Amino acid sequence: MSNELDRWRDRFIGHLSGERGLSPQTCHSYRRDLLRFGEFLTRRAGVSVDAVDASQVRAFVAWRHRGGVSGRTIQRELSALRTFFAYLLREGQVGPNPATDVRAPKSAQKLPAVLDADQVAGLLDFDEKSPLAVRDRAMLELIYSSGLRLSELVGLNLGDVDFDESLVAVTGKGRKRRIVPVGGHARAAIERWLVQRPALVKGSAKALFVSTRGARLSPRAVQSRFERWTRVKGVDARVHPHLLRHSFASHLLESSGDLRAVQELLGHADISTTQVYTHLDFQHLAKVYDKAHPRAHKRQRKPG
Repeated sequence: MSNELDRWRDRFIGHLSGERGLSPQTCHSYRRDLLRFGEFLTRRAGVSVDAVDASQVRAFVAWRHRGGVSGRTIQRELSALRTFFAYLLREGQVGPNPATDVRAPKSAQKLPAVLDADQVAGLLDFDEKSPLAVRDRAMLELIYSSGLRLSELVGLNLGDVDFDESLVAVTGKGRKRRIVPVGGHARAAIERWLVQRPALVKGSAKALFVSTRGARLSPRAVQSRFERWTRVKGVDARVHPHLLRHSFASHLLESSGDLRAVQELLGHADISTTQVYTHLDFQHLAKVYDKAHPRAHKRQRKPG
């Protein structure tokens, strides 16, 4: 059974990478989740892939839950199983998808941490002139301005930024392209970086952000630089790229209340993913309601 599962898992990962264009990180996550499911099947006396039914998937969920795994993680693992068995169904290896109707146990929703506006302003308020500092500020400004993922930031090329229209073309998950606006501070920071960039770049590198060796920056290098600026600026939070993306979404949603627009800007395929940012202040919501809803205001009774 192990060899059979290994073979189909490898084919599935190849399908995700080659046909669907998913990132190496996403493929690694799928592989990890399927390895865990394979471990569970081995514990159950080697159930073969084509013999897996909903009862085995439910037992897997119960096993993970007893182990203290969060409902959110189990939901991700179930999503991986549904996708895997849908692929096996397409290949004629299984009948009905055994994971389709299995649900993860509910867990308390964990809201994303965000920086407040003052913390963001403090982080971005520096005037160091070295090429690395100018580059780092441009990256910080761009993520907060446009809500980019880390992978989207490091994947940017020179031609992706339209300075005339203040837009950036981003390649998101599944190689989907979207166009998002770039704020004035971010655009100015990128322009300052492009003046410094020739001092680092070697040859005809297309990457917008490069390392001291002239090559495209790695995700880990960006994380390390952001951690450095957290210490330098004395920000009372662990600043990482996704925190700035969360802050962008939260601040924009609090100001506009337009969930659909924030969904488009973040590149979320499903609006339910964006709804995690709807932790708005109740008073703000009440004011928006009173101002916008035609039946929000009670009619005053005429004196009788």
